Amino acid sequence: MDVKTLLPIYKRLPPRLRKLWTTPLDRMFEKEIEGLPTELNEFGYDQFGFSPDYTKYVLVVTYLLYKYYFRVELHGVENLPKGRGLLISNHSGQIPIDGVMIATSCMLEANPPRAVRSMVERWVPSLPFVSTFLTRCGQILGTPENARALLNAEELLLVFPEGTRGINKLWWDRYKLERFGLGFMRLALETKTPIVPVSVVGAEEQYPTMYNVKFIANMLGMPALPLAPTMLIPGLGLLPLPVKYHITIGEPILFEGDANDEDVVIDRHVQRVRNTIQQMITYGLSKRKSLFR
Repeated sequence: MDVKTLLPIYKRLPPRLRKLWTTPLDRMFEKEIEGLPTELNEFGYDQFGFSPDYTKYVLVVTYLLYKYYFRVELHGVENLPKGRGLLISNHSGQIPIDGVMIATSCMLEANPPRAVRSMVERWVPSLPFVSTFLTRCGQILGTPENARALLNAEELLLVFPEGTRGINKLWWDRYKLERFGLGFMRLALETKTPIVPVSVVGAEEQYPTMYNVKFIANMLGMPALPLAPTMLIPGLGLLPLPVKYHITIGEPILFEGDANDEDVVIDRHVQRVRNTIQQMITYGLSKRKSLFR
């Protein structure tokens, strides 16, 4: 689906819904998207397939989710660096809505707006529609080469070091960080990029998952197939619960050292980042009033 497909849909909307579409688009998205410091070719794409024009229309949908469904409360947006940065966040929720909300917050509430580029798992490009959609929105395959190119272009790169281990946590493991990989730290040291810790509170409960059907996931070539009791509700059961998101962006940390150091040395830096995010999560949980407030 591209902009030419979205425009006829827009024209068929009732006037009230059309106003919901155009108001945020005119006031926030048009001007901000055009001002993004991204080099585009004659077709309106960057070297990875990112289309700001396409993203402008997707933002209308994510804006409504951000503002009215998940009612995101953002803290620390002033901590975003002006240039390159590695956003390192906890990961949860069975589907990566947390990444979408982080990216939307940086576009809507940062001054100037920042486009966030996420690293996706290697199995994602095998999904026909999803792969193209994510590419047009600026998400890239998680390879060191892609990451270096984006950071050298002074972009913000979002990484979830827990990987699929984090996003597929069961209910009783919520808000317990899984092991972090070391790759993001080697990348930060090599490119001299500040690491920006990010915590997300709320996403863990959007699908209260009780069981992971691993044998079916293996048959489908998926990393996991988690099931939640809410999914048994016909129709609406596949929707995430309207939990309230609390996103906190911490102060940047610039590490020094050799990217080729032994794993044990790199892991000490990684544990500092992991502990910082765990503390941010704990603090966020202590401050929230309920799942929905």
